[in-house]
Amino acid sequence: MNKPAKTKYGIHPLLESRWSPRFFSEKKIEKEKLQRIFEAAQWSPSCSNEQPWRFIAGEKGSATFEKIFNGLTEGNKKWAGLAPLLVISMARKNFIASNRENFHFLYDTGQSAAHLTFQATHEGLFVHQMAGFHADMMRESFNIPDEFTVASAIAIGYPGNPDMLDEDEKERAMAERKRRDLNETVFTGSFGVIWE
Repeated sequence: MNKPAKTKYGIHPLLESRWSPRFFSEKKIEKEKLQRIFEAAQWSPSCSNEQPWRFIAGEKGSATFEKIFNGLTEGNKKWAGLAPLLVISMARKNFIASNRENFHFLYDTGQSAAHLTFQATHEGLFVHQMAGFHADMMRESFNIPDEFTVASAIAIGYPGNPDMLDEDEKERAMAERKRRDLNETVFTGSFGVIWE
């Protein structure tokens, strides 16, 4: 298993230990933990408290799980079927009351997924979010209304054994976690001016 990230300034241990594995145990996730991770997502902040996020969750062995799995790209199918829970997140594009465009709908839905991830890490679970899915297939399989965008697919579970992966996937899964330097991310005064 990957070691916690070595951060420069000592961020929260849950953030240091969070990572996105490609191997999961078959252990079923306890219902109480699932309720807490989705409640954490529910309490995420959003523009005008619009809460544009929605989730469809399927436990392994269910028709919902199979539909989500079938909507993944081939690369993600190599490992995501090992997870005990697959989820898709959706985001409502317009404000409910006015039907005006909500410019922040994807941003807010991403925050909701981040809150879910933080709570899941606290629960001893791991989350792997995926961009590799077929949105049209997901939309058709689940009768998703046009006012929603399929934002991401998510695998959730307990860590398994990396030896269950083929060599290429195992190498990717065990690679050191890295991030660019903070000076390349946070600026002051104008773009590119290092914040210190």
